[in-house]
Amino acid sequence: MTVGAVIARSAATRQSMLPCCKMDCFASLAMTNGQTLRISKMIGRLATAAVLSIAFAVSAIAADTKPHRVTIQIDQNDPQVMNLVLNNATNVIEHYRAKNEDVDIDVVAYGPGLHMLRSDTSPVQDRIKRLKDMVFPGKIQFSACNNTRQGMEKTEGHEIPILPDATIVPSGVVHLMELQEQGWSYVRP
Repeated sequence: MTVGAVIARSAATRQSMLPCCKMDCFASLAMTNGQTLRISKMIGRLATAAVLSIAFAVSAIAADTKPHRVTIQIDQNDPQVMNLVLNNATNVIEHYRAKNEDVDIDVVAYGPGLHMLRSDTSPVQDRIKRLKDMVFPGKIQFSACNNTRQGMEKTEGHEIPILPDATIVPSGVVHLMELQEQGWSYVRP
């Protein structure tokens, strides 16, 4: 039996069951293979569009989340204060790690606090190294004030060695100001 015969028979059967319907109405419901293929493609495109829309909505919500960034200053040559700074940094890292969120931390050392980042006088070198390893995938930077470093070199008469995990910034105070202007939170223990 041909497709046309099936359509006609089906339409005739329906017409006899529903006398108010015309045969043309039911005949138009029958689809060719090409029409079926087009509808399948259209459904596939709609499904793809729906999935992409959901993905974009989720990424937009994630993009609305402000990054967590904090700068902590150290300006005292006191091992207790240095450890307090590192405790603060560790607590922040652990808090956001528990929430599965990243955090960026910048510890800025200037004045007598530069001793924290000096490789010849730092009482917390080992903790700094462990903290650098612990923060991944977040980021922690230890910023050493070059103004203070130059002043110490002049006073002590020799080059001041800085920890390899530290970054030298031109001015610790200016660095703190600029981070705050960029929206970083500021902590002074």
